[in-house]
Amino acid sequence: MSARVVVYILILTLTLSACRSARQTEEPEPAATQVQDTSGSSTTTQTAGDEISGRLVIYSGRSEPLIQPVIDAFNAQHPGVEILLKAGSNSEIANALIEEQANPQADVFITTELFTVQSLAAQGIFQPYRPAGVEQIPAEFIGPDNQWIGLTRRARVIMYNTDLVSPDEAPESIFDLTDPKWKGQIAAAGSTNGSMQAQIAAMRQLNGEQATEQWLRDLIANEVTFFGGHTDVRKAVGAGEFKLGLVNHYYFYLQQEEGSSVDIVFPDQGEGQIGLITNATAVAIVKEAPNTSAAQTFLDFLVSPEGQKLFAELNYEYPLLSGITLRVGVQPLDDFRLADVDVARAAQEFEATFDLMEKVGMP
Repeated sequence: MSARVVVYILILTLTLSACRSARQTEEPEPAATQVQDTSGSSTTTQTAGDEISGRLVIYSGRSEPLIQPVIDAFNAQHPGVEILLKAGSNSEIANALIEEQANPQADVFITTELFTVQSLAAQGIFQPYRPAGVEQIPAEFIGPDNQWIGLTRRARVIMYNTDLVSPDEAPESIFDLTDPKWKGQIAAAGSTNGSMQAQIAAMRQLNGEQATEQWLRDLIANEVTFFGGHTDVRKAVGAGEFKLGLVNHYYFYLQQEEGSSVDIVFPDQGEGQIGLITNATAVAIVKEAPNTSAAQTFLDFLVSPEGQKLFAELNYEYPLLSGITLRVGVQPLDDFRLADVDVARAAQEFEATFDLMEKVGMP
């Protein structure tokens, strides 16, 4: 099934059966997992003081290894809460939320990018909530009517294998990836990947439809290999199967941690260039969630200094809460000129972005 069909399902709520084919997630290491509960209880109860108890059901488009440590830290603070995690691709989780809208089963939704959460919010899937301390998060990462909250930022970068490419040779712009000298030597995530979708939407805003179409056609002509997700990209570059990879920044750091000879370029910093493209993860509370109290407390934790620090330390991400120290070695975004993109408008133009990917035949 094309990526565009999935978007139509999210935006127009077409029949759920049309999108049963498996999708690749941005962080695809584990298979989708479902933790089953047999207690039959679904009510959160308040205990003495501010302590909470009961079940908290989390639907996550982030893979389990990247979110479970954060959940564990929250659970250590609130041991009376039984947490159930369902992890899978964004589209899989979104379809479940749509199917369950009349009888919600989840309390919280966590996503790898803003397109999905924005589309679901427009369909009335979420309820507003403004977590404690959220005023320290940039306003552009807070959804309309507080229906979703951004958590972490990620940058679109070029990683390269240093055994095959010297720092002087490394491309300085994403537009350099169309240079014939890199033909057949570049790996990237394909049209089903949320971060690639977001990048193309941003480029349509920054450069216009025609220039973005030409860039995609030139990538295809340059024999870029498109994978389902970034894990395959980073591992292939780390193994020397490709010289270059177009990824989210933290995939470079993860591959470096594994001992690979890789380095990173934060592209398009020159005069007249578009700047560094970024996107964000986000979280929302499901409308009529069975455990709203626990969900609200969980969101408070995610945007707290402790929660944001975990994302920085464990995943090499950029916390959206101001004042959080990055993991050692991660270059601050303040060092770079960022692309000026209206994320909400890009999400609203989702259909046009998928029209373009289909038009050029992007894998």
